[in-house]
Amino acid sequence: MKHFKHSFYLWLVALMVIVSSCSKNSDPTPSNQYLVSSALVGEFTKDQLVQRIAAGDPAFAQIAPFLQYGIKVYKIVYKTKNTDGKEIQASGALIYPAAKTTTSALISVQHGTIRSDQEAPSYFAANSEASLAGSLFASLGYIIAYPDYIGYGTSNTVPHPYEHRASLASACLDMIRASKEFINQEKIQWDERLYIAGYSAGGFATMSLQKKIEEEASAEFNLRASSCGAGAYDKTAFMKYITTNKTTGVVGYNQLYLWTLLTYDRIYGLNRPTTQYFKDPWAAQIQSSKENATINVSFNTIFTDAFIKGLTDGSDTGFTNAVKDNDVYDWKPKTPTRLYHGDADDLVFYFNSQNAFNAMKARGATNVELITLKGKNHATAVQDFLLGSYQFFSSIQ
Repeated sequence: MKHFKHSFYLWLVALMVIVSSCSKNSDPTPSNQYLVSSALVGEFTKDQLVQRIAAGDPAFAQIAPFLQYGIKVYKIVYKTKNTDGKEIQASGALIYPAAKTTTSALISVQHGTIRSDQEAPSYFAANSEASLAGSLFASLGYIIAYPDYIGYGTSNTVPHPYEHRASLASACLDMIRASKEFINQEKIQWDERLYIAGYSAGGFATMSLQKKIEEEASAEFNLRASSCGAGAYDKTAFMKYITTNKTTGVVGYNQLYLWTLLTYDRIYGLNRPTTQYFKDPWAAQIQSSKENATINVSFNTIFTDAFIKGLTDGSDTGFTNAVKDNDVYDWKPKTPTRLYHGDADDLVFYFNSQNAFNAMKARGATNVELITLKGKNHATAVQDFLLGSYQFFSSIQ
């Protein structure tokens, strides 16, 4: 989450009054089916944690009086499946309060977009999302699972399947399964409660994970609540919008849109030449630089007329079916779910959450809320999402 740390301080001050835990022992697991290995990344006393966090952002030093525990951070390596269905080893960070004597809840946090391997949670690099958010929550008494996703950490030799629903869901679920085995192995006191949360790309991953847990693994986990912020859940509507409407032309935004398109082209075996999607000179630049291409115009202006027509009228069945396979908005959640979204979001448009809420309610869902953050954009909505999410989690024990 690019903007994660900037709004974190104010949220943490408010969070102190709502942190809670309850007691219930977990049952040991006789053998590990997912966990391959674990390695201690770091152990930090409360004082060391304060210094580390302040070094990342001096404003964070002000939350020092609220920290409760030192933490331990482990890199977890586990088995999952890649987009081709073949087994692969992936990784993530498992962070927990080192000296806590009572049981804790587990929160699986799906991180936002990262553009370099060293930002992945398992490296626990200073100033990364996992280092800041993960450290703080663990110090406040939570066990935190932070999957790297495929393409980062242990699996960094393969491409990251950006915004690919199925592989994000399976990699995150298998990380939770491996975390459960590690928790039992190390005799960490987990009370079996599971919460999941993520913002932006992490919001899409969280929604994808929630759907998979509810449909395939509900007996395995006591999933208590899900909080999804500003995710691109309605991929079909999103793709049509950015290819037919004027957008900001911000280079970083365009790179994320492009990354999604190229990911689907690769994973679904379309493997088209760039000229089938894009006009010159953009086609040549994208052929050379892929998702790192510098596109500083409205995204809809770079496409060929033939591609836009095929996407709009549905005649390009190969690409439209690939996009549709990544829709995760039209289903009926059983778990209490909140959708947070700023209505001024010009990166991941608000209609994604509105469409999801409408579709879920139409299917009879009674436990889904849409929290519209008035006037907030993708960056400024983060603080409201974080505070709201943990108030929500603390209210559902």
